[in-house]
Amino acid sequence: MALRSINHKLRQQILKLLEENKRMKVTDIYVKLHLGQSFASQNLAILRKANIVLTEPIGKEVHYSLNNARIEKVVAFVHKMAF
Repeated sequence: MALRSINHKLRQQILKLLEENKRMKVTDIYVKLHLGQSFASQNLAILRKANIVLTEPIGKEVHYSLNNARIEKVVAFVHKMAF
């Protein structure tokens, strides 16, 4: 599930944006990437379901950040399979 979730160009852009900004609201993500809100939310849901991103509700907004521990495990798995 994790590999499928990150094997998508748009979701990779979202991950890069989160890496650069540490934590972002969904509104900031879809504005920066010039996406519709529902399209951004659908892709964030895929990343969330794969446990690649973390969510933190703050008031009425949800902030997203990378789950670095999970990403490190995925990278280690890929590295192990490649060698």
